[in-house]
Amino acid sequence: MSKRIAIYGKGGIGKSTIVSNIAAAYSEDHNVLVIGCDPKADTTRTLVGKRIPTILDIIKEKKDASYEDIIYQGFGDVLCVESGGPEPGVGCAGRGVIVAMKLLGKLGTFSDDLDIIIYDVLGDVVCGGFAVPLREDFADEVYIVTSGEYMALYAANNICKGIKKLKGNLGGIICNCRGIENEINIVSDFADRVGSKVIGVIPRSEMVQKSEIDAKTVIEKFGETEQAQLYKKLAKSIYSNEDFVIPNPLGIDEFDEFFRKFQ
Repeated sequence: MSKRIAIYGKGGIGKSTIVSNIAAAYSEDHNVLVIGCDPKADTTRTLVGKRIPTILDIIKEKKDASYEDIIYQGFGDVLCVESGGPEPGVGCAGRGVIVAMKLLGKLGTFSDDLDIIIYDVLGDVVCGGFAVPLREDFADEVYIVTSGEYMALYAANNICKGIKKLKGNLGGIICNCRGIENEINIVSDFADRVGSKVIGVIPRSEMVQKSEIDAKTVIEKFGETEQAQLYKKLAKSIYSNEDFVIPNPLGIDEFDEFFRKFQ
């Protein structure tokens, strides 16, 4: 059975960078499928080398879309698909996730040949569709990407509320650093407060932007660097992790009090 991982976090926090790089790391030894569940549909760009059509876009043009129509092969032979979403201000963004999961299941995408499935899920939109990977039992474990910034942690805390409601398995917090003061301490303390742990720390690096400009992962473009090795280390930590919890999120006032002590 595949290891099924969902990566959640605030929009713009670096989920897609984390997902694409750990997928590239896993591809050295495993068959990997990445499913982008973010309406921006940019999860797989650095794996494939370009933006790929979303499932919603494809089925608008071809009602009987096949496996070959929706699946693209990326770096390291990682299989990639984007669920897609509506135009801004029109419709429910979660619809793309629901439609994508149904079609992928119908086409037999979730086969025994896959070792690892990774979902990139936007976590700061209040929409039931974003609960699909957990609610419909497509993902077994969740990791939250955050920085030490107030709004990123606020979103992380809200995601914990959703995980708790769905009785999901939180495997840890990934600190994707923005370079603020006491950042690792802030994120570590937050992880401890919700009953979890920091499973990986990724420092801020210009290599991320340089690789993404070329539509590549850091592992592909700067494979021998320490930054690439940190993504590989994170991938290993997630793969071997057996420590899961149902989180205990902070109340609103409790969260503000927690954050003020670092100011």
